[in-house]
Amino acid sequence: MKFTLFIARRVIRQENRSFSGLIIIIARLAIALSLAVMIVATAMVSGFRETISDKIYGFWGHVNISRQSLRSSFDDLPMPVDSAFLNWAGQKPDIAAVQVYARKAGMLKTRTDLEGVIVKGVSSDFYSDSFRKYMVGGELPAFDGDQPAGDMVLSRSIAQRMQLEVGDSAVLYFIDQDESGLFNQRYRKLRIAGIYNTGLEEFDKMFVLADIRHIRRLNDWGPQEVGGYEIFANRTDLILPVYEEVAREADPFWEVQSVYELIPGIFDWLNLQRINERIIIILMLVVALINMVTSLLILILERTTMIGTLKALGANNRSVRSIFLVQAAYIIVWGMVIGDAIGLSLCYLQQAFGIIRLPEESYYVSVAPVSIHYGSIILLNIATLAVSLLFLLIPSALVSRLHPVKTLRFS
Repeated sequence: MKFTLFIARRVIRQENRSFSGLIIIIARLAIALSLAVMIVATAMVSGFRETISDKIYGFWGHVNISRQSLRSSFDDLPMPVDSAFLNWAGQKPDIAAVQVYARKAGMLKTRTDLEGVIVKGVSSDFYSDSFRKYMVGGELPAFDGDQPAGDMVLSRSIAQRMQLEVGDSAVLYFIDQDESGLFNQRYRKLRIAGIYNTGLEEFDKMFVLADIRHIRRLNDWGPQEVGGYEIFANRTDLILPVYEEVAREADPFWEVQSVYELIPGIFDWLNLQRINERIIIILMLVVALINMVTSLLILILERTTMIGTLKALGANNRSVRSIFLVQAAYIIVWGMVIGDAIGLSLCYLQQAFGIIRLPEESYYVSVAPVSIHYGSIILLNIATLAVSLLFLLIPSALVSRLHPVKTLRFS
């Protein structure tokens, strides 16, 4: 082994003095650019998944409980507040919060505009920590007063379409059908206390936040009736375990859904991004491997005289192959160091300055998000080195086909 390393070091020192020096530079750049692209792709896909998932979690929670129903309607059916269930959930270390809600379809009217909306009523237990970061104007009203709060929160898209600002007032109209079949109209005039923007247009264009007590009165519910529960886990990796626990504990007449079941379309789209990420990684690995295989073949062919001399002096094929594999590992490691520096620098620049901008209506974010996971980067480096060296065993086998007599005769 000492002999192999000694020869490999001598060869590496002389690499810039021959034609192979240019080939080695190209090989390093190929490794560096391939790894940099893999790092950026992984960071951006992770950023997309985490940012968009967080928006959905903030709006819907991690686990949703509602009353079982065969009807398709935006209006929730009433269910009683279950104190025993709330006490059970409060004692679970994996559950961060439980909030009640109720939804009701209505129309938002100003002097000049009319728009259909869904009012989501929330109570004093509203988990505002997950929603507050999406506020772009005003503030969240307090829902813990003795009387129903006279405020509501609109999305930015609704406010812009209806030309409303914080402090303005608008009227919410609701139409219900009574037992005799007659339609009754009720309304609530509320002040706009805040404006939010999640970037999820299918939600932003419909939902208005208000006090749940308005919906209770409009639906003639009791003070202890709600439309459902939204449960927040302490960490996203606990969502499915919490869902399974809640499903076992829940009343048999309740419908328990994880957020992945509640809104499958967006999560399916996010999972497709993982496939794109894998395709990019595979393509970049193929590019790096082709360059390294070509470079190693050139290095071997350029050193045929040295190979013949070493074999004539008694070196076996394994030792000679090891010399070139050590040289290849040196090229790969240097390329990875450069690639890590380029990839991480690009990620940090995007985090700091938001260089890449996106249409929010198509991608749910206005700036391409980046999430750097150093564990993933280490795995990418290990995989790149291991796969490259494994594939380089094939061209290095050319050493065994070079006979010392022939190589020395034509040198």
